Amino acid sequence: MTGAFCKVNMIGGALLAAMAAALGKYWFLFAGFLAFNLIDWLTGWAKSRMKGESCSKVGAIGAMKKVWYWVVIAIAFYIGYSFAQMGETIGVGLGFMQFIGWFVLANYLVNEIRSILENMVEMGVNVPPMLIKGLKIAAERIDAAASIGGEDDGK
Repeated sequence: MTGAFCKVNMIGGALLAAMAAALGKYWFLFAGFLAFNLIDWLTGWAKSRMKGESCSKVGAIGAMKKVWYWVVIAIAFYIGYSFAQMGETIGVGLGFMQFIGWFVLANYLVNEIRSILENMVEMGVNVPPMLIKGLKIAAERIDAAASIGGEDDGK
């Protein structure tokens, strides 16, 4: 039993180290988003089954949407990093662009969690209203922070 435990521990440590190397010190946010993608897909599937509306085409579309979320996140991080580097190179203050990827990830995280909770509510799970309201406020604050300097700031 000790040998198996050591192997599992080593594999887990290697996976965490690889994720940290690939995604940086905030790897857990990306891992959490992936987990929420899976949970949202599963709760959506369970909700559909409970309502007798299960359809593999709808499930496939939902799974494909999750893949595209990851593409948008990758693009946002690339844009943020690239523009910040270009701004530094040409002497234009574009350092704020590095936050675009984080805003996109935060927005998608909140949306995934809200979708999971909505699915659960529709399945009859008692979800504390405070949790739903807190996520709504978080989404509003993320949107407000992301719109600074944009058309929504009253200028």
